[in-house]
Amino acid sequence: MTLFNGVYPFYPQQRKAFVFDIGTIIVIVVFLTFACTFLLIIPGIRGRARLYWTLRVLLSLLMGVVIVTVQFTGDWETGWVTANTSYKSFSRALVSADIGLHIGLAGVNVTLRGNPVNQVNETINYNEYFSWSFDANYDHSYSEGLERGLPSPILYVAEKFTTQSPCDAHRQYRISGHYTSATLWVAFCTWLISNMLFSMPVLVYGGYMLVVTGTFMIFSLLSFSTVRNTLVCPIQFGSTTLHTNYGGSFWLTLAIGLLCFMAGITVVALHYFNLDLLKTFFDLHDDKADEQQEMTEVYVNPHVMNKEPSAPRPSKLNPNSD
Repeated sequence: MTLFNGVYPFYPQQRKAFVFDIGTIIVIVVFLTFACTFLLIIPGIRGRARLYWTLRVLLSLLMGVVIVTVQFTGDWETGWVTANTSYKSFSRALVSADIGLHIGLAGVNVTLRGNPVNQVNETINYNEYFSWSFDANYDHSYSEGLERGLPSPILYVAEKFTTQSPCDAHRQYRISGHYTSATLWVAFCTWLISNMLFSMPVLVYGGYMLVVTGTFMIFSLLSFSTVRNTLVCPIQFGSTTLHTNYGGSFWLTLAIGLLCFMAGITVVALHYFNLDLLKTFFDLHDDKADEQQEMTEVYVNPHVMNKEPSAPRPSKLNPNSD
């Protein structure tokens, strides 16, 4: 069997996992590298400041990696259904399969897994990705799927998101996905600014930027959730219907957004009510007693202190005077 551009001719496009892809793995590896580098230098920090530094850095890296990673994941909205459906066009053969739909910010994954996997003398285990990003044409990807002869359940689900479909799901998910992605990138920028401000004595402004970061993350979720209120086109396989719910990326973004918001509120509250505790946590606490002690210390020569003062000598009188 010959290769076509490095891929077997039956599948001109490489398959993509519905949760993790190469972009997601690269982002995770980069942030793990930062975390491991910090763990190597953490033994050089003394006292309780070591614990405070570890907590701050790892928590900040967790926020950053989630903001970037969810841009590339494909499980913002997921749904599964088990149905008896036709496997190929112009064939009456039915197969029992699990059909999954996984919607991300830049496209959809359609999964078809036989139950059992081997049926009608074939291995039924597919996971096809259809993209609607700026550099990809969804209808073109769907047309290529038709040319490759993908199973009927995959083509049926993918057809619901084409531009010609009366469901209008393509325009809704594409626009909401772009706005969600843009809002998350703004949140990533504010997260970077907050880390810069936390390295300076102006800690309260870093808290304000964390609140802004959490706010933008919540706005991104609101942008994505508007689609569920408008989509009315059902995806049915006989008497069963494929329903979708919010996936792991949605709930993870919500959790980190609330975490950023609460952390920022805590920093701002400590700035106004307990500034000493805030400076201690960020290793910026000034010990005024030590400074005063250093200023009052004076070096005295011990030889001068031990030498007894001599008696004053009488002054000599002028012999010419009476």
